[in-house]
Amino acid sequence: MRTYSAKPGEIDKDWILIDAHGLVVGRLASIIATRLRGKHKPTFTPHVDMGDNVIVINAERVVFSGKKYNEKKYYHHTGYPGGIKEQTPKMIIEGRFPERVVMKAVERMLNKSKLRKRLLRNLRIYKGTEHPHSAQNPKQLDVVAMNKKNTRA
Repeated sequence: MRTYSAKPGEIDKDWILIDAHGLVVGRLASIIATRLRGKHKPTFTPHVDMGDNVIVINAERVVFSGKKYNEKKYYHHTGYPGGIKEQTPKMIIEGRFPERVVMKAVERMLNKSKLRKRLLRNLRIYKGTEHPHSAQNPKQLDVVAMNKKNTRA
C-alpha cells in the first residue's frame, strides 16, 4: 500500500469559531495550533497547509495559570545596543491590542518555517464578541468540554 500525500487542490477547509472567555492561554494555543496545522484530520500531510480557518473571539478575556499573569515576561529587542524591552501579559491584555497574547502563543507553538507564515493567515483573533465572518458559517468548537483543565476554576 502506498502512502497518501494530499495535494493543495484536494483540501477541504472548515471555519471554526472559538470563544476564549475564561480559557487558559497555553491550552487554547495548543488546540488552535493543532487545528491550523490540520493534525486532527486523517489525511494530514506535513508539507501542505491542511488546517482549518480559526476565528477566536473574546481574546481579552483569556486567563493564565499560576502567577504567569503578573510574572511572565515577553522580551523583544529594538535593534539598538541595550535595547531589550520586556512586557508582562498584564500590560499587554490591559493595553491596546490584547489579542497579541493569543497570537504570540499560537505562533510560538508552530514550527519556524515558511509554512508557519501561511498557517497564521488562517487565524483571526478579535478582542470582542463581534467578528465579520458570519457569512462563512463557522462551527462552534467547545474547548471547555474537551478537558476541564482548559478553564480556570
